[in-house]
Amino acid sequence: MLARKVLHCQSPGLRAAATAGKRQSDTRYNANMSSESLETFPNPKRSREYDIAIVCPEFTSLCPKTGLPDFGEIHITYVPDARCLELKALKYYFVDFRNRGIFYEHVTNEILDDLVTACSPRSMTVEGRFSVRGGITTRVTARFVKPRRRTKAATTKRRSSSQ
Repeated sequence: MLARKVLHCQSPGLRAAATAGKRQSDTRYNANMSSESLETFPNPKRSREYDIAIVCPEFTSLCPKTGLPDFGEIHITYVPDARCLELKALKYYFVDFRNRGIFYEHVTNEILDDLVTACSPRSMTVEGRFSVRGGITTRVTARFVKPRRRTKAATTKRRSSSQ
């Protein structure tokens, strides 16, 4: 009887974890999470190409199948263009995943998409390094490279060489 009362007081994710194998998970899969919490600031040295590396060593989300917590690290490396990511807002953005059921592959790609939308970097790599689950570790790497703009001279040269 006491165990039932304790389970009733726990969050839905913990309740699902405690009852795993006994019933379906009540973890909610929200594919429309907002990236509005991300903030940027002007790149202080836009004329120079340089790397920024960010590590979130305590990333957590929920397994969408079991409701059990997933732990990992998110590694971000990017070459900024006009804007850089503001770290406090990025930290709060990561916190939004804590109660969200999402697969490793999806979360890594979604983080990349949201960060690229927020700061439009020259290039970016997001790597999710997820902790051992059932004797298996998983690493997911997603990459973005901004297409180079064609200069007017290159376009003219291409047209003249094809004639």
